[in-house]
Amino acid sequence: MLKQIVLITALFALPAFAGRAQTGFLNRTVMEAGEEYRYQVYVPADWNDHKKWPVILFLHGAGERGDDGLLQSDVGLGHAIRKNAAAFPFIVVMPQCRKGKVWTQPDMEAQALGALDRSIKEFHGDRERVYLTGLSMGGFGTWDLAAKYPGRFAAYVVICGGISPLPQLPEIAVSLAKEHKVADPYAETARLVGKTPVWIFHGDADPAVPVEESRKMKAALEAAHANVRYTEYAGVGHESWDNAYAEPDLVPWLLQQPTQH
Repeated sequence: MLKQIVLITALFALPAFAGRAQTGFLNRTVMEAGEEYRYQVYVPADWNDHKKWPVILFLHGAGERGDDGLLQSDVGLGHAIRKNAAAFPFIVVMPQCRKGKVWTQPDMEAQALGALDRSIKEFHGDRERVYLTGLSMGGFGTWDLAAKYPGRFAAYVVICGGISPLPQLPEIAVSLAKEHKVADPYAETARLVGKTPVWIFHGDADPAVPVEESRKMKAALEAAHANVRYTEYAGVGHESWDNAYAEPDLVPWLLQQPTQH
């Protein structure tokens, strides 16, 4: 009799357990143009489908390129979440750029946006509160997507990024500088960003991406009367993302930003 009671209890409990939402860092895949790409999605521990959740698309740097779907989740924003998950009440989408590629190439942008769209659908994301952030190579990618899709994102957080090509990575330039060759890609990017809020971070001792890249974008955005914040860290090198994602005002600032549709 006792065995029967235990079995019945287990059968009734199973559906409730099976329906429990997965949270934490989750493995996912997306198909784009016949290619399968692995990505990670961070889902807060208190996630539920009773409300719409703000969403962040995170673009990693050159060092995390690959196809394991994992490296990009432990540097930058992913690392900050692992240190203090309660501080990030977002669905965070972390695609991975392939080796030999950069985020400013169309196929890499397509798989990132594909992962974003799938995650919004799967985890009840709020399309009016989708934010874009990237560091280093991902900072270049952030500017590029901002120029290509004005108004799609509610705010941008660009960390040690830039516009013009780098000697060590000439293909990284945003499309305005690389393909369209506009006279002033900084001013044109600023024009396309429009009134969408931007927060730029950079270390003034960065040996990889010159701080002048961010200074030029700050000046261009100010000249365009854009909504821009700028933080430059004295004596900080390339890994300024550790400082940026730990800024106590960053998350509240993001959550205050509406879309520009």
